[in-house]
This record gives sequence, C-alpha cells and structure tokens, in this order.
Amino acid sequence: MIHQPTARRRFLQYLAASPLMAASAVEALAQEQRLPDPSVWGTRTLDKLIASPREAINVFDFEPVMHEKVPPAHFGYMATGIDDEVTLRANRAGFLKFQLRPRRLIDVETLDLRMELFGQTYPSPIVIAPTSSNKAFHEDGELAVARAARKGDHLQMLSTVATTSIEQAIEARGRPIWFQLYPTNKWEVAEGLARRAEKAGAETIVVTTDVLARQNWETLVRLWRTDTRNCGTCHGLSLASYVKRKPNFDGLDISGITSTGATNLTWDFIKRLRDTVKTRLVLKGVMTAEDGVLAVDNGLDAIVVSNHGGRADDSGRSTIDALPEIIEAVDGRIPVLVDSGFRRGTDIVKALALGARAVCIGRPYLWGLGAFGQPGVERVLDLLHQETRAAMMQVGAPSLKQLVPAMVRRAS
Repeated sequence: MIHQPTARRRFLQYLAASPLMAASAVEALAQEQRLPDPSVWGTRTLDKLIASPREAINVFDFEPVMHEKVPPAHFGYMATGIDDEVTLRANRAGFLKFQLRPRRLIDVETLDLRMELFGQTYPSPIVIAPTSSNKAFHEDGELAVARAARKGDHLQMLSTVATTSIEQAIEARGRPIWFQLYPTNKWEVAEGLARRAEKAGAETIVVTTDVLARQNWETLVRLWRTDTRNCGTCHGLSLASYVKRKPNFDGLDISGITSTGATNLTWDFIKRLRDTVKTRLVLKGVMTAEDGVLAVDNGLDAIVVSNHGGRADDSGRSTIDALPEIIEAVDGRIPVLVDSGFRRGTDIVKALALGARAVCIGRPYLWGLGAFGQPGVERVLDLLHQETRAAMMQVGAPSLKQLVPAMVRRAS
C-alpha cells in the first residue's frame, strides 16, 4: 500500500504536468500544510487507476488511464491547447461564473431528455463533437465512437480529418451523421469533401471557421519530445502526408493545400457552398453576437458556439461566457449548439437553460476511447447523461423545454 504522502506527491506531479492547472496553483497546493475545508479524503490518485469503465464515477477517471495507455505524442495531440492555454483553462473556469437555481416541490419523477433538431429526435441533448485522428488513441478509432453513438442514439459529427471515412462512419452509426468540414485554402478540395459527404448521406455539413494561423500547441510539442518512438517511421510529418492519411481526402487533388483551415474564408464561401450542396449548413466557431447575427443573415441553418476546445486561439474567452450574448442576438431564429470544456451534467444544464439546443462533447469521449475503446466511450456518455438528469431534477425541469434562463444566474 502506497503511503499517503507518496500518493499525494504523485497526484501533485500529475497536476503539474496537466495543461489544465497553472504551475503556481499546484505549488500553492503543495505548500498547504493544513487540510482544506472541506477536507478531501477520497482524492483521485495515480496509483489507483480504474481497471474498467464501470469503475468510473465521473469522466475525469478516464483521462489518467488514457495517459497511461496512449503514446505521449498522441496523448499530447489530444490534450494540448494553444500558447499559454488560457482559453483551455477558461473553458472550465467559465462554468464557475454561472450558478444553477434549485427549485423544489416540482414533480420530476419522469424526465424527458429528448432533443429535437431539424425534424430528427434524439434521446439526449449530448452530441458527439468532431475530433480528428481517433485511431491515434485506439485501433478502432471513429468506428468505436460511432458504435457507441449508435447504442445511445446520440447525434454524431465526423471530422474531415477523421481516420475513418464518412461512409464507414455512417454505416457504423446506423443513422445519418453530420460532417464537419475543414474547407482548406483550395475551393476544389472543399467542394469535393462536401459533395462526398452529401452523397454518403450526411444531411448536415458543419463548416469550421476558427482554424486560421498555425497553432502553437506547446503541450503537444513537449510531450512529443518525451516520446521514444520515431514518428517519422510510421508517417510523414508534413501537411501533405497528414492529409493523405485521412480517407475523406481520397481521390481529391490536394496539391496546393497549405492548411486544413482557410485564411481566405469569407461569407462568399458560405454562399458558394450553399449553391453547391443541398445539405443543411451549420457554422462552427462562432464566439460573438455579431457573427451570430451574420450567420442568420447569411442563411445558416444553425451555429455552434465553439473555441475549438482552446486549440485554435488563446483569447481567454470561454464558450459559456459567450453563449448568452449569442443566444440573445440570434433570438431563436436558428438553433444554437455549444461545445468546449463540458465535463459535468451541471455544465450541460447551464448551457441548455441559457438557451443552447444541444451540447457537444469532445475530449471526454476521447479519454474513454483511449482508455477502453468503445465501452469507455459508452460509459463517458452514460455518466454525462446521468449527471444531466440529476441536475435537471434539482432545478425542477422535467423536460429540456422547461430548462429556462431563470434557472441560471451569473455569480457576482
């Protein structure tokens, strides 16, 4: 049995390596001699990792297991933010600025978590956000995620740079999924990707707008340097080599691509894409009221309030902070979804009460995938669903439609 101070030191070392906690905060915690109030007797320690998905009591239990099982460079790719990772941390801290207002003596014995979107109904408002390169975390990659989505009947979005094709993902999911589009800087490539997704049966294309400058992913670089493997022996490290490994690009002329994002992306591109495919178009990466209004004015079918999980810019603004002004500006004219930093059912309920139609989850299901494959993804989604149910009970909302802004207040 590991001595308590030893376990404490190991946990502090893990926190120190995490991009989610500033070094100063860890140092202050380490120097604290008295027990905190309230005292913490059952802290998560790195010497006692869960051995199966069923042992997890929250989604955070999966991250250290993934850290143990996945190569450092691959884990770093998942975990990293950009620059000082201010936005990465802000996404979590932002939820502390909002408080739920519990209500009593309301019948919540029967809860209805069904979410309706574009005429389709799902049993949960929890959506699987697009994440890239899932086979870097588990050999089954996006297929495991799609099968988990199928089991819980969750709406799923697939990334352009997934390691599974849109056709394979839809087959595994057993229901049309949404295709997230990185437009690249070359219209012919964007057009080819969009047409392929439409032909495969994707009824919605989600255009990602926030990948502009080359990202300075410092945590990725630092963990990559600790990886003893020669990454170049398995795959080239250039953009062209990276794109060639992504099946959605098969058959497309990728010469001339300089970025999966596009610095020349404008509203004219959206209009051109609208004339090219008959799918619904959703804009992902909206963080201001002004762009929310422009999305409505330019005929977008929905928007996703997103800062790319802190991977695209280091503005320091969380999505939960940006959500209220965007909801007000859009004024119910199109659905608003939100992602980035959601880890608890209370986080989800706060966003839904503020007016979001659905909440998209990214890193947590990757933790589950890297730790245990499909069963890990299923458990992550189930835990979040359970916590969302519990939070809805506490605020007195028997259904999603009864989650209203009055149930949330901004902390003073």
